[in-house]
Amino acid sequence: MNVDVYDFHLPEELIAQTPLPDRSASRLLTVNRQNGDMSHRHFTDIVDALQAGDTLVLNDTRVIPARLFGVKEDTGAKAEVLLLKDLGEDRWEALVKPGKKLKTGAVIVFGEELRAVIEEEEDMGGRILRFMYKGIFQEILDRLGTMPLPPYIKETLDDRERYQTVYAKHKGSAAAPTAGLHFTQELLDQLTSKGVNVTYITLHVGLGTFRPMSVERIEDHVMHAEYFSFSQETADILNAAMERGSRIIAVGTTSCRTLETVGNLCTGGPLKECSGWTDIFIYPGYQFKVVNALITNFHLPKSTLVMLVSALAGRDHILNAYKEAIAEKYRFFSFGDAMFIY
Repeated sequence: MNVDVYDFHLPEELIAQTPLPDRSASRLLTVNRQNGDMSHRHFTDIVDALQAGDTLVLNDTRVIPARLFGVKEDTGAKAEVLLLKDLGEDRWEALVKPGKKLKTGAVIVFGEELRAVIEEEEDMGGRILRFMYKGIFQEILDRLGTMPLPPYIKETLDDRERYQTVYAKHKGSAAAPTAGLHFTQELLDQLTSKGVNVTYITLHVGLGTFRPMSVERIEDHVMHAEYFSFSQETADILNAAMERGSRIIAVGTTSCRTLETVGNLCTGGPLKECSGWTDIFIYPGYQFKVVNALITNFHLPKSTLVMLVSALAGRDHILNAYKEAIAEKYRFFSFGDAMFIY
């Protein structure tokens, strides 16, 4: 299948640069994945859209201040590092800029207390760095690092917490699971009061989110592995939901990918506690094992995320929904509006 069949024109002015003052003030486009019917709502209407007995699955990863600015030790030239994956023993997988000048052996200085040497080169700007520092690394990172906002966001973010979900818990992501940014604690309380079950998984967002589709055929794209954790408590809640035939609703593509990873690992039996690395790539033709519905933002043309939502709702329904969202001037991407596919 050709990647270009998931292309569409997105006016630049629809790319949301800043978060709305109120987390739940976003708009919500609901899409029936059986017939493509759509309706325009406010995000707070998600309380009406969900039913008692539904189970909402949220990704409780926490974004680290993963972007570091320094200089190349030998020349003083500016250097930028985006931390992606903690490999242990002070080694990290990262993206670097400018990639052409930051080769194996180069040393980057971020101040008196932190330096890094490039140990290995990977494709598409990827590097393996080993850090040298005095003190506690996470404390240094909190002081020197900045939030890793996507490159299309030009505005600065004064409040770091605005790029965290209200339920963010486990540190490790290089980007926020942005569908969850719409939820307030008050909204979650309203859902639980209605009888909606709320449970959590963890997937630390890494290079898989940043890597563009650089192949012509969808089947040739390789996802980058990201770490996930799935508890027995969540397994028990979801097993009960499946036994009674209730909907399981993933909040965001990261939750969806984690649930389907676990579903594939546990095929033929109940879901069980597990953790590890997933490189699952979901595109049309995929048969969902766990997820029945999805709350998500609006994504980049020809991206793996557009293909995931198309796998759930169908390509024609999704492209029609995106056409409608563009016509109605919905906000796109990380700080944009939301879509509920059911």
